Amino acid sequence: MLTIFLSAFVFGVVFCLSPGAILAETLRRGLQHGFAPALCVQVGSLLGDALWALIGLTGLALLFEYPAFKLPLGLACALYLAWLGIGSLRDAWHLPVADSEAVGGERSALAVGAALSLTNPKNIVYWGALGTALAGIVGDTPSHAQTLTFFGGFMLASVLCCFVTAGLVELLRTSASDRWQRVSYGLCGVALLYLAGLALRGVL
Repeated sequence: MLTIFLSAFVFGVVFCLSPGAILAETLRRGLQHGFAPALCVQVGSLLGDALWALIGLTGLALLFEYPAFKLPLGLACALYLAWLGIGSLRDAWHLPVADSEAVGGERSALAVGAALSLTNPKNIVYWGALGTALAGIVGDTPSHAQTLTFFGGFMLASVLCCFVTAGLVELLRTSASDRWQRVSYGLCGVALLYLAGLALRGVL
């Protein structure tokens, strides 16, 4: 069980800290409003990851490879990423005032994180692969206890990474100059638009 838990923990760290839409949006919101919104984006994505984890580990991920599921999900992901990317480039051009998030802003950041995770087709592939990896680790069909152990290890890593990432973004916010903030917004915008293009390419 320890091997399963540690393997899942490592997979969780790699998944959460890898560059992508969640990290870009965390950086964008964190630079403008600080730790709490950055953390909310991360926690929101964690809710989506948990759902994909359950789908992947139960083998249902294969259903989402059918065009009836994959096409609308991919298009929604591409459009959403493009919208966020344009917003980030706009922030780079007109640097927003760094202040406290407005009332309800944390809920908005939470929703953005969840939407990014739930509409990301790569999560389908990733969790389908992890379901297969778990079977390889145990050498047989995983039991319920083994599956729960794997899920627990991954989610523990994800929760820790949420706080680490939000803390690093807050540190960058308090120490970065206006020029570096513009560069950061611009890079986030380019990254989000690039990911939108990849998402669109993946379904066409």
